[in-house]
Amino acid sequence: MIYNNELTKTARSLRQRQTPAEKIFWQQVKNRQTGYKVIRQKPLRYYVGKKLRYFIADFYCQELNLVIELDGKIHQYQQEYDEARDCIINQMNLRVIRIENETILNNSAEVIKKLFPPSLCRLPELPSPDLERGRG
Repeated sequence: MIYNNELTKTARSLRQRQTPAEKIFWQQVKNRQTGYKVIRQKPLRYYVGKKLRYFIADFYCQELNLVIELDGKIHQYQQEYDEARDCIINQMNLRVIRIENETILNNSAEVIKKLFPPSLCRLPELPSPDLERGRG
């Protein structure tokens, strides 16, 4: 139980200390603005042998099986670490998309359109006209 409490505290702390790019991205995807629920600072748990490990993804969309990582300059120096994380995420049957912070800061609307194109956004289902009239 302590493990979960620490993990929750870490995720909450990261939510409070967002980068400028994360703040911009979050403002455009929160509250299903894209048609999909996006969660920020989502803990992802996995096992190495019998040992439980975790890392925290920047953004996560369960409906699209998608992890979105916003990468700053530090990621230029930790490419092997990022590749290992991507491999683990892929083994969880999730896709990973990495976006540089500068891309979000310069053109976030275009990024959002590419990640969540309008044709993918789900529309509410309408009843069949035949069912409305009592036909089967």
